[in-house]
Amino acid sequence: MHDILEQLEAKRQLARLGGGQKRIDAQHKKGKLTARERLELLLDEGTFEEWDMFVEHRCVDFGMEENKIPGDGVVTGYGMINGRLVFVFSQDFTVFGGALSEAHAEKICKVMDQAMKVGAPVIGLNDSGGARIQEGVASLGGYADVFQRNVMASGVVPQISMIMDPLPVGRCIRPH
Repeated sequence: MHDILEQLEAKRQLARLGGGQKRIDAQHKKGKLTARERLELLLDEGTFEEWDMFVEHRCVDFGMEENKIPGDGVVTGYGMINGRLVFVFSQDFTVFGGALSEAHAEKICKVMDQAMKVGAPVIGLNDSGGARIQEGVASLGGYADVFQRNVMASGVVPQISMIMDPLPVGRCIRPH
């Protein structure tokens, strides 16, 4: 049992590194925080509960089957701000430039669905190069799913979007 727990913790540590220390250092050199650092600043200390830490993309084209990173470029879950429940997603630029894949979109949709179910705000910290080109239509379909949730949540729960990098219009997840 002890070995299994050690393996799990090693897997968690790998997931927490996102795209790796070299990319984290590059993010810091630009004066930018990582996805996890942003959530640490945003949420009340010790309240973040992460969902789907080990999710990976399903793409097998263009060598992507050999390049899988736990979490797939977005950190999702819930926490508290001033003692109030919020659902959050924070795109991780260190993983494929924060580009949205089908699995990445599914993680975002999951927190948005839960936010609507319980009537809590959803906050998105966007730092993305847009759709993950290797996935083609599947990635674009992921955007459609997220945008559909934006429409469904409009007038139901507050949606807040923070853009962490200059992005072209339409290449980020912008709630209304």
